[in-house]
Amino acid sequence: MTWRAVVGRSPRSVAGQVLLLQVALVVLLVVCGVIGLVLQSERDTTTEAKRRSIAVAETFAHSPGLMQTLRTPDPSKTLQPLTEAGRKSAGVDFIVVMDTKGIRYTHPIPSKIGQRFVGTIGPSLAGKVYTESVRGPLGHEVQATVPVEDRRGHVIALVSAGMKVKNVSSQVNRQLPIILAAGAGALAVSTGGTALVGRRLRRQTHSLAPAEMTRMYEHHDTVLHSVREGVLIVAGDGRLLLANDEARRLLELPPEAEGHHVRELSALDPATVELLVSGREASDEVHFAGGRLLAVNQRPTDSVGGPSGTVVTLRDSTELQAVSGRAEVARERLELLYDAGLGIGTTLDVVQTANELARVAVPRFADFVTVDLADAVLHGEEPAPTATDIRRVAVSGVRDDAPLYERGRLIDFLPSTPQARGYGSGRSELVTDLSNADGWLVQDPERTRQILDYGIHSLIAAPIQARGVVLGMANFWRSKREPFDREELSLADELVARAAVSIDNARRYTREHALAVTLQRSLLPRALPEQSALEVGYRYLPAQSGVSGDWFDVIPLPGSRVALAVGDVVGHGLHAAATMGRLRTAVHNFSTLDLPPDELLSHLDELVGRIDQDEACPETAGAIVGATCLYAIYDPIGRTCVMARAGHLAPALVHPDGSVEFPDVPTGPPLGLGGLPFQTAELELPEGSQLVLYTDGLIEDRRRDLDEGMELLRRALAGHPGRPPEESCRVVLEELLPERPKDDVALLIARTRALPAGNVADWDVPRDPAAVSGMRLAVSEKLEEWGLSELGFGMELVLSELITNAIRYGSEPIHVRLIHDRTLTCEVADGSSTSPHLRHAETTDEGGRGLFLVSQLTERWGTRYTPHGKVIWAELAVPDLGDLFTGD
Repeated sequence: MTWRAVVGRSPRSVAGQVLLLQVALVVLLVVCGVIGLVLQSERDTTTEAKRRSIAVAETFAHSPGLMQTLRTPDPSKTLQPLTEAGRKSAGVDFIVVMDTKGIRYTHPIPSKIGQRFVGTIGPSLAGKVYTESVRGPLGHEVQATVPVEDRRGHVIALVSAGMKVKNVSSQVNRQLPIILAAGAGALAVSTGGTALVGRRLRRQTHSLAPAEMTRMYEHHDTVLHSVREGVLIVAGDGRLLLANDEARRLLELPPEAEGHHVRELSALDPATVELLVSGREASDEVHFAGGRLLAVNQRPTDSVGGPSGTVVTLRDSTELQAVSGRAEVARERLELLYDAGLGIGTTLDVVQTANELARVAVPRFADFVTVDLADAVLHGEEPAPTATDIRRVAVSGVRDDAPLYERGRLIDFLPSTPQARGYGSGRSELVTDLSNADGWLVQDPERTRQILDYGIHSLIAAPIQARGVVLGMANFWRSKREPFDREELSLADELVARAAVSIDNARRYTREHALAVTLQRSLLPRALPEQSALEVGYRYLPAQSGVSGDWFDVIPLPGSRVALAVGDVVGHGLHAAATMGRLRTAVHNFSTLDLPPDELLSHLDELVGRIDQDEACPETAGAIVGATCLYAIYDPIGRTCVMARAGHLAPALVHPDGSVEFPDVPTGPPLGLGGLPFQTAELELPEGSQLVLYTDGLIEDRRRDLDEGMELLRRALAGHPGRPPEESCRVVLEELLPERPKDDVALLIARTRALPAGNVADWDVPRDPAAVSGMRLAVSEKLEEWGLSELGFGMELVLSELITNAIRYGSEPIHVRLIHDRTLTCEVADGSSTSPHLRHAETTDEGGRGLFLVSQLTERWGTRYTPHGKVIWAELAVPDLGDLFTGD
């Protein structure tokens, strides 16, 4: 092993320096021993013995491993062999190692170990080398007592060496090699011990040089006392070992606090004392100290192999807590605004939006919230400029018994109230103490007293303002928490601003919706026309989300027949409603021509196509792409119903036994597509059958498919053949529709009636002018039978003219039918398709006055075409109808 390997890689290390010092000391001791031996040989025996004893004692006392051995539990076990070996090698008679009380660790006579040393030890305890001559266990001896001192200079043991006087002279020559050998042995022991110590020091100091360790300590000490965080080190028994400057300042510790038990430090809070004594781990626990809030962290030191105790860090979090409190308030306000953005304005309903504003602010911002809107706003109109005719539309609070104005009340705020001031200025009004708000108190003295007695003490009245117009006031009231302050005005304004836009949108929607509904209702039948063929019930429900183009109609036709129509225009809003009105008008116009259902739908199809082409502009492109319609004509004489449909749903038919079916009516394309024909279906309906016409809003829904909706309709209609149509309408809507339907619904239920056979008379007429007189006679008799003889003269003139025209201009077969219903109808049918025309004859003309007479004598007249020719009809008013139908 090389020298550098022994002393370490760095000769400047602490272990190397200690080794050099020990070698120097051993060499010095050996040299001194030799010199002393030589000198002693020249003196007398006693002096020589003293010197030799001193040299041996000091040599052993300064042995490198002596102090470590003395700290062991049984020093005698190690020292006794060493002292005996040293005694023999040094040529002395004894080497005794003892403690500071004189109790021997070693002795040549083992039985003397543990007994008190014979001699004086006082001077040696004082750090002196003391020699004396005594009578000891070995006889007359010269002995020297040497103190063993630690590095601090404290005496920790004594070493005594001595010789019998008679052996001094003989030992002098023999001790010289022994002294040299002992020195060499001490040097080897010290070198090995130093190498071991050096390795341990290198591990503990990470091979740092003394200068580096000094700089590290100085840096550590500087940082410890300059950081703005308190540091405490507490021993396992609760004593305060260290406190830096910041810890002293935060805890107001006295200068002499270190070394005292933490329970003796009166400046500490009891909770803090308990934490320090417990030794448990703590993370950012808040403790009070001198008016401060301290965040305390504590960790044990023995968890990483260190001595038992804890390290505590202290951080002043007083300002942080204040900042955190403000940050928490800001976070809560942001969350409130976020929730308001999500929860306000979910519908286009003014009252619902106001209720959402009231609910979102309770209890996170206010204990009670009331929302007052100008009464005109509720109807979609512009609000008044003053806070009069204000209606309370929303009330919300932590309790339901607050004495505030109730919902629905119409309020006129006095000009002195915060509500009136805020309404007029458009700025929020803050009242921190309602008991001193004279202007508010005079509004309603009795109620304001009740409000104050209830505990409500603070108010923010914020105007609901959109597009520069104040729509109403939102009132925020507090009773259980601190009064409102100026900073909270901005939050109230933000909340109300979010609601104001939604309320204004809902107001404008309400206005447009009301206009559209008004328009649509004005275009729909206000009352059903009088007719005897059907008992009709109907319902029309506009959609909550917007007006659509659903419509229906009941149109009386000649010959006691009735046309039923139901349709749906694709689209929503005013445009759809207006288009629906145009289609309904067109149906009325086409029905006057008495067209069959398929021809009427063909004309409608062309009309819708022209509407789309005429309105093909960027503003309305795609608004109307078509419409659906079902048109049916019921004849109570033959109890037949002819119908056709254009993209519309099939009707439901309730039979007199209560069973329900959906007749197979051919489906035509929706109106507006063009190019495809429509087909009709003819059904024979027993008297008492119910024909159900409806739009898709009745059975279609996002929650169910079409088949399921039709099955629900079947169940609602089945089993009640005698139920009136009006009652059936109510039941069907209740069972099929949600509370707020998404689409318009038109429902028409018609129960069929049959015209009694006795109210109809018909004849075949030969194509002979002589037959006209016979028909006049037959008609007069029938009118006499019906009690309508007063109409006989007029009917005979009309019938004569119509039969004459048929004989003259028509073709066979010629057929006459007389119908007694609400009117008296005369029908003349022939096989030709030529149509008569009314004209005004000149005074010189011999003819041309027949149809003019017909138009003057009848209520109305006209022509309809059949597959086999045409029918010319005329109606006369009947004075008294009576009961015409069976079962009435």
